[in-house]
Amino acid sequence: MGEGTPLERRLPVARLVHKETIAPKFTRYVVSAPEVARKHRAGQFVMVLLGEMGERIPLTIADSDANAGTITLIVQEVGKTTMEMAQLEVGAELGVAGPLGTPTHIQKWGTCVCIGGGAGIAPMLPIARALKRAGNHVISILGGRSQDLVILREEMKAASHEIIFTTDDGSLGRKGLVTHALADLVEERGKPDLVVAIGPAIMMKVVSEQTRPLGIPTVVSLNSIMVDGTGMCGGCRVAVGGESKFVCVDGPEFDGHEVDFDLLMKRQRTYLKEEEMARKRFLEEHSCHALQGTEVK
Repeated sequence: MGEGTPLERRLPVARLVHKETIAPKFTRYVVSAPEVARKHRAGQFVMVLLGEMGERIPLTIADSDANAGTITLIVQEVGKTTMEMAQLEVGAELGVAGPLGTPTHIQKWGTCVCIGGGAGIAPMLPIARALKRAGNHVISILGGRSQDLVILREEMKAASHEIIFTTDDGSLGRKGLVTHALADLVEERGKPDLVVAIGPAIMMKVVSEQTRPLGIPTVVSLNSIMVDGTGMCGGCRVAVGGESKFVCVDGPEFDGHEVDFDLLMKRQRTYLKEEEMARKRFLEEHSCHALQGTEVK
């Protein structure tokens, strides 16, 4: 056995220094991780472990401050581990390894359209900022089911020259999908020089199918199942251009026109049954703990 606590022997330990709810089921976590903050580049992620026996999950870095030594994670409660993470208090320790993945290739392209859907807006933020700093004209299209779920609106406004909001129910911006807004933008202004899309796999697939016949370079950031984040387990492999690639080390960003999205979505469903069982067990246990703390009158 090595030195340090069991958690420290699994992943480097970081500390939660700030936490706030920014939307229903979305939480902003500011974590003290000086080495990660110093090395972070747009497009990279970290592996997070909440306890010695916990599940490692990949989370994209939404922001970093090298001077303060902190990174910001925007996390949506979806599975058991993200629901458990929402129970953390400021001061809690968690394992954080990174930054991992290949950074976004940033250069002066010209006009760049950044399309973020739901939780995909969080990883888009540092990319949009980097593209803007490089001298590109950044147009962001952000979408969600409703206004509450279009997160980081003010931050994305500051990172963009222009911004378009879409919602399924019409509660913010135009009613419809991000792909509708992209189609109208191309029709009105012509082809942009680059499209970056991050969100649900089906959204990225449709965007890529939309841009392929137009010859618009399109980058997507994939969210496959991931275990270790270092290329050893092979769990995150995807098919890109007919070849197997690992999202953790070859990505997470790839040419959207080359990704086999159908295979990606099939593999994302591999553990649906187990994930639902874990969620149900967590909710039952959490409910029992809450009842134990209730005084019966």
